[in-house]
Amino acid sequence: MPLFPLTLDAIFLKVGVYAIFLIIGTAFGYVLESSGFNKSTILAKQFYFKDLTVFKVFFTAIVVGMLMLFTATAFGILDYNLIWVNPTYLWSGLVGGLVMGVGFIIGGFCPGTSLTALATLKVDGIFFVVGGLVGIFAFSETIDKAAHFFNGSYFGRLTLMELFGLPTGVVILLVTLMAIFMFWGGEKLEEIYGNKDISKAPKGRYIGAGVAVVVAIALIFIGQPTIADRWAWIEEEKQAQLDNREIQIVPEELLHTMHDSKLNLVMLDVRDEKDYNLFHITDSDHVLPEEIPTLIDQFIALPANSLFVIMSNDETRATEVWKYMVAESVPNVYILEGGINNWVDTYATPYENEYCAGEKEDRADDEFKYILTSALGDHCPAAYPHLEEHEHVEYIPKIKMKLKRAPSAGGCG
Repeated sequence: MPLFPLTLDAIFLKVGVYAIFLIIGTAFGYVLESSGFNKSTILAKQFYFKDLTVFKVFFTAIVVGMLMLFTATAFGILDYNLIWVNPTYLWSGLVGGLVMGVGFIIGGFCPGTSLTALATLKVDGIFFVVGGLVGIFAFSETIDKAAHFFNGSYFGRLTLMELFGLPTGVVILLVTLMAIFMFWGGEKLEEIYGNKDISKAPKGRYIGAGVAVVVAIALIFIGQPTIADRWAWIEEEKQAQLDNREIQIVPEELLHTMHDSKLNLVMLDVRDEKDYNLFHITDSDHVLPEEIPTLIDQFIALPANSLFVIMSNDETRATEVWKYMVAESVPNVYILEGGINNWVDTYATPYENEYCAGEKEDRADDEFKYILTSALGDHCPAAYPHLEEHEHVEYIPKIKMKLKRAPSAGGCG
């Protein structure tokens, strides 16, 4: 069975994880320093096409990292949904890239290499880091004045696969081929402007390029895990939770949760629109099951205190949505026990009874059992019961928040 997902803290404990991060950071800094990336004169040469070592090193790291990552996800070793992907802010990203590029040209450093220069006590590196800190402070103090510009072109977790509608393997192969072409072009530029003798370059780079292309092609045929694959990896554990009624919360627990200010409660009503319009719980969001896949990235990006409660008329449709969301690694997902029918049974008042023509005796599974003479929506007492009237009702709480989520930030080397 694949190690899905790979959790370092479960293998090495928290202290071990910190040690791994320290080792990786130290090794990264050592590689930068030993490659000469602590010297602004070497870094600046890339902008004059005399020495493209920086471009080659970092783009090689990107391609190798991409191949390793998607190979691991293809075999269920890593969970791609739990890997931080920088959200796309189009226009502010373009402006930020321009500012950083100009700063790189003028100062000769990027953030990562400037810290390497600082660590080796290079004077220009020290000035660059101080300038960077001043810039960060100035930006943080003025961002509110341009908040609309910086946040107005938000596209969320946007990937090339989603942008072009291509399979992951195809995108990986195209990026790999593009990188190899750019490496070849970079060598030609170095030969022209840097007077470098390319014949003395290591021949092993051809082997590396060939291996990268082979792996990329293999990923086209292997593919990435489908939702069926992902559910199969966790089915034994999660199906047991379903069968043991561990994730079906009673209406009383949901009512108390609705009044818990420490939680970011997201109630997903996955019924048909006509049933939602007839009656729904206040602040619940109407989402059709077929819309869930497009929302997964948004769900994962929500704060760590987010709690999802899925509801249908009974439980059938809600259970299918729960399986999908859990397989896609959305944390803290629960089902309203008995669905909306049970909720109305529990909290119906004389007001709702006036609009109720009685229950259907013979009804299909997951069908709204009340016959209402008008669409009440959430304009009735049962849509938002008063907590004080039900505060002393006893129930067995089932919600257990898992606050550990995917990384919430990324950075530049």
